[in-house]
Amino acid sequence: MRAGFYLPLNIIMSLAVVQPERYEEQLAEKVSQVYAEFEAFDIPELEVFRSQPEHYRMRAEFRIWHEGEHSFYRMFDPETRQPFSVQDFPSGSRRINELMQPLIQQIEQNDHLRKRLFQIEFLTTQTGEALISLLYHRQLDDVWQEAATALQETLDISIIGRARKQKIVLRSDHVTEELIVNNQPFRYQQVENSFTQPNAGVNEHMLSWASDVCQNAGQDLVELYCGNGNFTCVLAKQFDRVLATEISKTSVHSAHENFRMNGVENVAIARLSSEEFTQAMNAEREFHRLKDIDLESYNFSTILVDPPRAGLDKGTEALVQRFEKIVYISCNPETLKENLETINQTHKVERIALFDQFPYTHHREMGVFLTRR
Repeated sequence: MRAGFYLPLNIIMSLAVVQPERYEEQLAEKVSQVYAEFEAFDIPELEVFRSQPEHYRMRAEFRIWHEGEHSFYRMFDPETRQPFSVQDFPSGSRRINELMQPLIQQIEQNDHLRKRLFQIEFLTTQTGEALISLLYHRQLDDVWQEAATALQETLDISIIGRARKQKIVLRSDHVTEELIVNNQPFRYQQVENSFTQPNAGVNEHMLSWASDVCQNAGQDLVELYCGNGNFTCVLAKQFDRVLATEISKTSVHSAHENFRMNGVENVAIARLSSEEFTQAMNAEREFHRLKDIDLESYNFSTILVDPPRAGLDKGTEALVQRFEKIVYISCNPETLKENLETINQTHKVERIALFDQFPYTHHREMGVFLTRR
């Protein structure tokens, strides 16, 4: 998903009631749903990639309630929309759960940290790093910064304070995640308040699957919606050159850092939307952001697209049909199906995968690999 789909985390989390004993049952329901929805495309056997039944989310955010001398994490009932207190978060990483109560207890004991605090956001990694954002309905001062710095040292975390038109980074604005793909480690800068894949274990499955379908692809790759280079870092070594596009400045900056950390040297990034890149490929417009990139010098064989929930617009649909091979990562089966109704006219589905990025919810992440008929 960017890298698939993106709902506010408190909404996703309120929908996910973690029941490990029901994990296989809920996954089977998703598998059946995929077969029913995509049977018209003569799909091969579905490749299914499971999540850990618990502690799979690297990110979380909670509203904070204050009552008397105590403060509480709150979430919302998906049916009544009423808030309820939580002591732990079974879908969250073990590091999130380790920190939840010690953090709120420390905040309760310090009026400078507690005053008008309304939200806490966690960003963690599989290697145990933790970045905590504290959001306030007041401006933060030197006294707050001193208290937050002490809290940061006590819990061995990084803290960011946020208020209206104010952001205080005490140590770092990012964590560095390590993902193992095909027995090889890849390191990723993940910046606070920007998009990253929330389920790190399933993300590793996604990257391994994409790497597998691109084996022996050769020539050049174009990647739309590359984000922080999540797929790019893994796939770059399988192509002569890669041209990636991404509209977010923050993600482009992280992508360059991730290329550096992973020794990737054959990628160029154009800060363009998919619609703009289509216009450039069709020679309809010239872009200053492409002044150092010679599109005609590329010998593209493959395109990878990882669009938001809205899927591909008609122009991008037509663009992807010009490539021999298509890798489509989708966070929304509904728009994926709509896009395939067009793409299937020129390309055949060779492989299809379900990635259980969000267990216990109706959301499904999918991957489709197509080749020209």
